[in-house]
Amino acid sequence: MPPDYRIAEAAALLGVSDDTVRRWIDAGRLTASRSGGGPAVVDGVQLARVATELRDAPQPGTTPSSARNRLTGIVTRVVRDTVMAQVELQAGPFRLVSLMSREAADELGLEPGVRAVATVKATQVSVDVP
Repeated sequence: MPPDYRIAEAAALLGVSDDTVRRWIDAGRLTASRSGGGPAVVDGVQLARVATELRDAPQPGTTPSSARNRLTGIVTRVVRDTVMAQVELQAGPFRLVSLMSREAADELGLEPGVRAVATVKATQVSVDVP
């Protein structure tokens, strides 16, 4: 089951401010819930959907690039076959795709809505769970 994220965590994963996430909740773009009077949380699957929408929206005046080699994001898609898995991760405005063994993807519990960290070195992308 994908985890829920606090508003600040959701904002960091999407690369937007906490206030933007709150406005999206008020507008119905995201749904927040509370349990037992705790902090408001957003469902990970919904967060993955919005991350995908943000990825598909053009960012005026920007070119996707990264000066760092570890990018924290949210898994937006996992395609598994009998041996391999293709994992898509949205880290702010950056979309990363990693090919790994199905066994590794299963062991990490990778599925849409799960937070993950992509480590980039040359042409290889490794995905870790924090």
